[in-house]
Amino acid sequence: MAKWTGEWLSGALAGPREHDDPPPRWRGERWGLPESGSGSVAGGGARVLALIIDLVLASLVTSLFLRPDFQNPALMESYNLWAVCAWVVITVVPVSFFGFTPGMAITGIRVARLDGASMVGVWRALVRAAMTFLIIPALIRNIDGRSWHDRLTRTVVVRLR
Repeated sequence: MAKWTGEWLSGALAGPREHDDPPPRWRGERWGLPESGSGSVAGGGARVLALIIDLVLASLVTSLFLRPDFQNPALMESYNLWAVCAWVVITVVPVSFFGFTPGMAITGIRVARLDGASMVGVWRALVRAAMTFLIIPALIRNIDGRSWHDRLTRTVVVRLR
C-alpha cells in the first residue's frame, strides 16, 4: 500500500527505504542535507508564508491593470482569473531559473533539485505550481518534510540562511 500512496498512509516512518534501515534522524538526512541552518529542509511555516506573500503580490500586480469590484461578480471573476495567471507567472518563471519565488526569497527558502542540478527547470516549476494550486498535494508531507509536488518533481525546499 505504501508504494501506491507514495509512502504517507502506512505510517510515519514509511518511505523509500529498506525495512532494516533505521529511520532518518532529521529531515533530509538521506540526501546528505544538514540538520539545521543553510541547506537544511525548510519548515512548513516558511513555505506557507512564502505562498501567502506570492498570492498578495499577484493580487497587487493584477490590481495595477484591473480594478477589483466586489459588487460585480463578473468583474471579480475576471479579476480572480487574472490574479491566478499573475501568480503562475510569479511562481513558474523565477522557480524555473533561480529556484525561488519572491515570497521564498523574502522568507529565505528555495527549491533545489535532488540530483544537484543548478536550475529547477520549467516542467518541474509548472508541475509544482499546478499541484500547489490544488492545495491538497502541497499540504500532505512525508517524514522528510517533502510534499507530493516535491516528490513528483524530485525537488526539496531548503533554507537559504
